[in-house]
Amino acid sequence: MITHETSLESFTEQFEYVLDNYTTHGLQIDDFDNIVLGGLGGSGIGAVLAKNWLFDKCPLPIETVADYHLPKFISRKTLVVLNSYSGNTEETLSLFAEAKEQGCKIIIITGGGTLKELANENNLKTYDLKGGYQPRMTVGFGLSFILMILGELMGQDHAPIIKAVKDHFDSNLGRMKESGTRIFEFFKNTPRKKFVIVCDREFAPVATRFTQQLQENSKLEGFINILPESNHNVIESYTDRLDTNFIMLYSTQNPRVEARFDFLISHLELENNKVLPLQIPEYTVQSVFDLIYRLDWVSVLLANELGSDLMNVPIIMNLKGFLSDLEMVEEE
Repeated sequence: MITHETSLESFTEQFEYVLDNYTTHGLQIDDFDNIVLGGLGGSGIGAVLAKNWLFDKCPLPIETVADYHLPKFISRKTLVVLNSYSGNTEETLSLFAEAKEQGCKIIIITGGGTLKELANENNLKTYDLKGGYQPRMTVGFGLSFILMILGELMGQDHAPIIKAVKDHFDSNLGRMKESGTRIFEFFKNTPRKKFVIVCDREFAPVATRFTQQLQENSKLEGFINILPESNHNVIESYTDRLDTNFIMLYSTQNPRVEARFDFLISHLELENNKVLPLQIPEYTVQSVFDLIYRLDWVSVLLANELGSDLMNVPIIMNLKGFLSDLEMVEEE
């Protein structure tokens, strides 16, 4: 199994793999009414990131599903893209069954397992993932493949975008790791186990990704508040000094939202809260991957500082065992 540190130190290989292994699916956007991207955890975050980036670019509605069931509107004119690194995620297999039953066009991204077998049996377009990784460390594969798939669907070649990201990482890997280390140092030795990431719409999926990594890698609590919505409610709970580490993660896309961050940072710091502002001038695929990479390092360094087990997720595995036993009982 490839360690988290190795995954990050060789992160650029994920982009290279996608560029080398992407093959055309030949589908046209006019053949579809909508798109559904399905997947969970490390295999689902790429879909959320892609949907957000394509918010003002794709003419078709895109829905992401991290559950057992597809939305009622699916039909033969729905493109369903399913991603499961293991190929055995039960929720994703349920989505496959529903998509097949409704006659949806299905594309599979997987590293093997039952989903790969079903894809072969049904002669589906499949993008194979390189093995040996922890699923939560494969966002480079998942997001890149989805961007390539949907780019082709829209008549656009996203390969130059992925190539530019690869070149950026090739040139700046050490600097980006150092930046992640500086973020870690800001929160090092804090007695507080809770992180709140306040973000704008653009970087909300990156915030989601970071909380997932905090939870799985560092075994710490991570929560997200999105502006402007949380200014209409959550802000009233920001009184006194809180047992919380705050990260402000936002772009320069909306001056009114920027002003809200300025107010919130000042308010929290006046109450002696620990706040790290991360304002990113550009909202691009490159800036998204750059942030993900730096914050992944933060989760790894925090895990090592706290003595957390980076590679294993025993409670998640216990849950899977519980559900497996429950299924066997129900079948008896």
